[in-house]
Amino acid sequence: MYSSNSSSYDKFSTSQPPVFSQDTSTTGIPVSSTSQFYSTDDSRSSIELRSKSKGPWSTGLCECFDDWRNCCITFWCPCITFGQIAEIVDKGSSSCGVNGALYALISCVTCCPCCYSCFYRAKMRQQYLLRETPCGDCLVHCCCEYCSLCQEYRELKSRGYDLAMGWHGNVEKKNRSVEMASVPPTVEEGMSR
Repeated sequence: MYSSNSSSYDKFSTSQPPVFSQDTSTTGIPVSSTSQFYSTDDSRSSIELRSKSKGPWSTGLCECFDDWRNCCITFWCPCITFGQIAEIVDKGSSSCGVNGALYALISCVTCCPCCYSCFYRAKMRQQYLLRETPCGDCLVHCCCEYCSLCQEYRELKSRGYDLAMGWHGNVEKKNRSVEMASVPPTVEEGMSR
C-alpha cells in the first residue's frame, strides 16, 4: 500500500512551484502566477491586472421625479417596481409577478419589505459595478425604500432596459436589433442607385 520509494513522494511534496516546459508565446498563458503582469506573445504589450473600479449611479437617490410615472407607481404599489427590477437583476430566472408577490407578502407579514429588497440592490451594484452610496444597501432601503426602488429602476432604464418588457422581452429586442444591423439593405426593383 505504501511505497518505499521516496522519490515519487518528493515530486508531489516539494515546496517549490511546478516548472512548466511549454513556451508561453505559443499559448499566451503566463507561466508564473506570481507576476503582476500578463504577457502575451507580443513582448511590447504588457497589461497590468487591476480590479475594476466602481462607478457612480446614473441618478441620485432623491431624484425620484425625474421619472414621475415610475415615482407614482412605486409610491402606490412598490411591489410592481420591485418585481420589474428583480426580474432584470435575476436575468429572467425569476418572474416579475413572483418577485412582486413575494415582496407584497413580506410587506404584509413583516411590514419591512426592505429586508428583501436590499439584497437586490446589493446584487445590482455588484453586477454593474456601482458604488455603495450614500450609505449601505440595507440602510438605504430601510430609510428610503421608495427612493431606492426608483433609483434602481432609473439605473436599469439608463442602461437600456425597458422594464415593462421584462428580461426576455429585452433580450428579444436586442437580438432583433443585432439581426437588423447585420442585414445589408436591399435595392427594390425599379429603383436605381
